[in-house]
Amino acid sequence: MHISEGVLSAPVLIGGAGLAVAGTAIGLKRIDYDRVMSVAILSAAFFVASLVHVPIGPGNAHLLLNGLLGLMLGWAAFPSILVALLLQAVLFQYGGLTVLGLNTFNMAAPAVLCFYLFRPLLNRGAGTRFATAFACGFCAMLLSALLTAAALAFSGEAFRSAARMLFLAHLPIMVVEGVITGFAYSFLAKVKPEALAV
Repeated sequence: MHISEGVLSAPVLIGGAGLAVAGTAIGLKRIDYDRVMSVAILSAAFFVASLVHVPIGPGNAHLLLNGLLGLMLGWAAFPSILVALLLQAVLFQYGGLTVLGLNTFNMAAPAVLCFYLFRPLLNRGAGTRFATAFACGFCAMLLSALLTAAALAFSGEAFRSAARMLFLAHLPIMVVEGVITGFAYSFLAKVKPEALAV
């Protein structure tokens, strides 16, 4: 769901970069030194998951795992996603440096929002854990797709059909994202519950 260089208008790029800087600053302030390794591991998981592209119609879609990052990291999802996207841009030319801020915001802001929406529901017991984590993964990707489509739509009339196609291409991936998030969170809650403490 990376937006490439040279597509977006300057106001959209500047707005996205400003929001990403603010989110990253908050995330860096909230990272506990003992959690740096967890942030790094989840950044690597995000990096690898979003490298696997699935062809859907004329476009490609891929997993993000930003819902899982949100559940486990809260605001630290911003610097975690920023590092992964920076490495993808430099090493594989996915996205780019000028769109790095907007791409970071589009993927990290939904992660943080889902942290606040779904994290309290996970304390209700193991019976609802999978369903809550599924909803978190699904909604995080849904919101990321909406933000990315909105960025394209706000950059010009010519990109509105591309924005619609991008959103529709990610609908089936949202379900897969939810299932993976549900299983991953449930598994970690059983074998390493201390990793889930924020």
